[in-house]
Amino acid sequence: MNNNQHKAGRGFAGSIGFLLSAIGSAVGLGNIWGFPYKMGKSGGFTFLLLYLALALLVGIPLLIAELSIGRKTGHGPLEALRTFCSKFKWLGWLGTVIPFLIMTFYSVLGGYCIYYVFINIKGIFGTMPAGGASFEALLTNPLISIGVMVLFMLICFVINRGGVSAGVERFNKIGMPALAVMLVIVIVRALTLPNAVEGLKFMFVPGYAVKGGFIEEAPSLLSVLATAGGQMFFSLSLAMGIMVAYGSYIKKDQDIPKSAITIAAADTLIALMAGIAVIPAAVANGIAQGVPVSSIKLSGPNLLFVTLQDVFSGMGTIGGIFGLIFFLLVLIAAISSAISLIEAISITFIDRGHAKGKDDARPRIILITCLLITVVSCLVAADGLGSNKIAPYNLLGMSAPSATWNDCWLDLMDMLSEGVMMPVCALFTALMIGIERKSKELREEFRLGSKMKIDGIWDFCIKFLTPVAMVFILLVQLSDFFGFGWF
Repeated sequence: MNNNQHKAGRGFAGSIGFLLSAIGSAVGLGNIWGFPYKMGKSGGFTFLLLYLALALLVGIPLLIAELSIGRKTGHGPLEALRTFCSKFKWLGWLGTVIPFLIMTFYSVLGGYCIYYVFINIKGIFGTMPAGGASFEALLTNPLISIGVMVLFMLICFVINRGGVSAGVERFNKIGMPALAVMLVIVIVRALTLPNAVEGLKFMFVPGYAVKGGFIEEAPSLLSVLATAGGQMFFSLSLAMGIMVAYGSYIKKDQDIPKSAITIAAADTLIALMAGIAVIPAAVANGIAQGVPVSSIKLSGPNLLFVTLQDVFSGMGTIGGIFGLIFFLLVLIAAISSAISLIEAISITFIDRGHAKGKDDARPRIILITCLLITVVSCLVAADGLGSNKIAPYNLLGMSAPSATWNDCWLDLMDMLSEGVMMPVCALFTALMIGIERKSKELREEFRLGSKMKIDGIWDFCIKFLTPVAMVFILLVQLSDFFGFGWF
């Protein structure tokens, strides 16, 4: 561990705590509602194989690079990039702005999870609420949406305020095993529902999404590659400052390559388990209700807050118990990612406080960070995914740029952060390493504590494969947003 980290007591207490925290950061809402649907509509195993190849050749090398930059410099994104390569120090600001923008809508979705925990507790002792009516009531009531968002932020504040070891690491040591146990419980229940096998076929049988009537036309191989690349990129928490921050907290004997592989493998496994938990249940319930499979919502917020809640509602009182378990599971995933994002934002200013000898600055900085996020998040919460017509294009009396984009503040924040800034950040991180001849320094860093012989393949992947993949992903995001139809 870097001396400044050790003296400040800022590092992870152990390697297990670091791994669970990094996995917790990677495991988020996108894994639960994005990965399984994209896998199903993109050819099942074809998507999975491409995803794994991209994770191995692009995601893991970039993850190794970010962890190595953080550990080598001992700082968060801004100071790390300033120290590592001054010509690219502006990338450090992206690593601070990106998690802030993500948190403005992630906090709202986390608040929704809290709301659904409450209504399922209520359902245990009374009538189980239906998904559609519950979600509409939430979206069209800004006060409730803002209230549960504030409660979510308060939970995150308490955890982050406790520090890296006593706060973030301690939560993930409890939260990640709990998440895994609850996920298994939900999987067992989902697979016992009639017609659940149709959901499994949707995910794992190549071409079944079209054959089974879920989608009209199979996407092209190029489109599948782009979808897999985008999911891999966002799923592993790359280019948002988190892994640089976490890298600054780990010891010199931590095996970075092995850790990166472990994080990627665990993230993919949990994404697949989440898919097996939610997709079969959603499909089985839709078929039981007589809904055409093409009309069953299998992605986005509607999957969790409408489709899945309808599944639990249809079970009666026992559905409240399974609904409570499920939404607690989702809430843990949301918190584990959110506290990582808050850490990535705050570490820049915590670093500056430590540099000035103010080792007690953390609680104040975490408070200010959470307050700023909460203020901006109020706008996203009040908009209610566009239900209350206060999003940019609605206010201007204009149409959204494409039919695939909903006019709401959440989509705008998502597009700016994950759609544009993250691919740009990853692209220039790879270019920085190649152009400025920094790969040698990073190879020396990740060799510490590791016996893995990956220098040559890592060098090739980070210099050549990663930039190409990032350009491709960026073009796909812009194409989807503006409706260009390039892919």
